Amino acid sequence: MKIVIAGAGSIGCYCGGLLVHAGLDVTLLGRPRILDPIRDKGLTVTDFSGLNRHVAARDLTLTQDASCLTTAEAVIVTVKTGATEEIADRIAKYSPTSALVLSWQNGMDNARTLRETLPDHDVRAGMVPFNVVPTEPACFYRATSGEIVIQSGPGALGQRLSSPDLPVIESDDIDAVQWGKLVINLNNALNALSGLTLKEQLLDRNWRRLMADQMTEALAVLKAAGHPVASTTPLPAWMTPHILRLPTPVFTRIAARMLTIDPSARTSMAYDLMAGRPTEIDSLQGEIIRLGTQSGVATPICTKVRALIEQAPETALSPDQIKS
Repeated sequence: MKIVIAGAGSIGCYCGGLLVHAGLDVTLLGRPRILDPIRDKGLTVTDFSGLNRHVAARDLTLTQDASCLTTAEAVIVTVKTGATEEIADRIAKYSPTSALVLSWQNGMDNARTLRETLPDHDVRAGMVPFNVVPTEPACFYRATSGEIVIQSGPGALGQRLSSPDLPVIESDDIDAVQWGKLVINLNNALNALSGLTLKEQLLDRNWRRLMADQMTEALAVLKAAGHPVASTTPLPAWMTPHILRLPTPVFTRIAARMLTIDPSARTSMAYDLMAGRPTEIDSLQGEIIRLGTQSGVATPICTKVRALIEQAPETALSPDQIKS
């Protein structure tokens, strides 16, 4: 199967490297600042469990030219939300209608946007639970765990993409899976504001309480809006806020798998905020605020957090500062 990773950044390069290692034909469509180092030294992907895979540059196709989409059998979209319309236009222009299109992006609007622009394509939503960070040029490190979930459909696509290093499973209720991921991803902004690593944040009960309060707010909105939520963690979605509020010694015993992360890991929004790049806050807290407005449910925490991210404070904040 010929796969094009459309918008090869950290997630795209990590997944692309493992798809090549599993024997698939992969093209990385991306920017020179990402692709040029890979041309020079190949692509290395690693993770917190000790995974270390290297793919030689000759085993990848690396290009900025969207005409590579003309031979794609599957297109995996990994751009940030703000770039989805642009990449959808390129897919519409170049790819055959037989090409499957997968959205491996945060937020709920990306698959909708792709379907609107690509009505003749089989477009399937997906959920990537882990975060990936570049450790140096051409090297990408997965700092958290989880399996990729894609929308069910014909062709056993999950099985065709899956490998021991990169499990991909299918779901008949991808919307609920995506809502569950969105609820968890609301912490992306809190982590960015905290200045802490994810592990430091999870081991601080004051931060966990704020995480729980924000999650409870979001779950109330989703319930009022009639959106089921499937958990993307080992805990049921409704139970997670209660677990987060527990004293730290109890939390660390009960939620050990939540702490299966690299000690240095931060969320992607934390890196975006530090680098002065646009964030995906409007696809996360913004989505809950919009639904809350429609459903008549107040969203004071999400509203405050979005405002703070948009202000881009220069110093780390405490939970009390965020709640005040």
